[in-house]
Amino acid sequence: MVAMRLRDVELDGPFAGVRLGLVEWGESDARRTVVCVHGLTRNARDFDVLAAALARSGMRVLAVDVVGRGRSSWLADKSQYTLPTYAAQLRRLLEREGIEEVDWVGTSMGGLIGMAVAASAPQLIRRLVLNDIGPFIPKAALEEIRAYLGEDPSFSSLEEAEAYFRRIYAPFGNLPDAAWRHLAEHSVRRTPEGLKLHYDPGIRVPYAELAAADVELWGLWEAIAAPVLVLRGAESRLLSEETARAMLRRGPECEVLVFPECGHAPALVEPGQIEPVVRWLMR
Repeated sequence: MVAMRLRDVELDGPFAGVRLGLVEWGESDARRTVVCVHGLTRNARDFDVLAAALARSGMRVLAVDVVGRGRSSWLADKSQYTLPTYAAQLRRLLEREGIEEVDWVGTSMGGLIGMAVAASAPQLIRRLVLNDIGPFIPKAALEEIRAYLGEDPSFSSLEEAEAYFRRIYAPFGNLPDAAWRHLAEHSVRRTPEGLKLHYDPGIRVPYAELAAADVELWGLWEAIAAPVLVLRGAESRLLSEETARAMLRRGPECEVLVFPECGHAPALVEPGQIEPVVRWLMR
């Protein structure tokens, strides 16, 4: 049985007052550390199954709640919920942990943060896994996310919350019932009004401007030195087949692995999705 530990880290300097929640797996003195970073409205507990598998392979895993999500604190200035803020905070987190090199697994937004860190600090990331994200994101796909990002529902029961998550995260694929229940349990917080989504509704503020046009980050992609494994849901609208092919032609050393019967994004909870990632990181 692999032990899981919940930790909080207080940042300092320009990020004084920011607290980041961590889920740590494996031995603290392991030779390799893997950082796992979730998507826009998700949290660190999405990686529980993958992290346990990585820890069994001898790695230390730090799954992070990005600021404004999960157990991390919320920002007073909602306009600061941006990629540069996230990347700078996570770099500072690794400095405080005394970690000089990591492997990085990033789903969607977490992959964009990984790209930014890999481009700005090439010595920090040894291998980079991008889960259904790339340097081009079409406006239409961003608008689909904005449709539910603007919601702030309350739920009277966990069952009601799970039904909601099954609907908005249907592109994750046909997950086992236990995976949906795990997702629901860790995607809500208890409030006097009932169960609420486990993130700051204010993250929608800068996203509205972001979703107003296609996102193009090819310059960032081409600045990455680390080898990259790109995971793509076969039905994904955020990472098209065309963009994935272009990533193979330009930029860093890259491999693309496509998972059938899911869109954005592969949930990384089943062996067929987890085992290829573990093997690639173990190289």
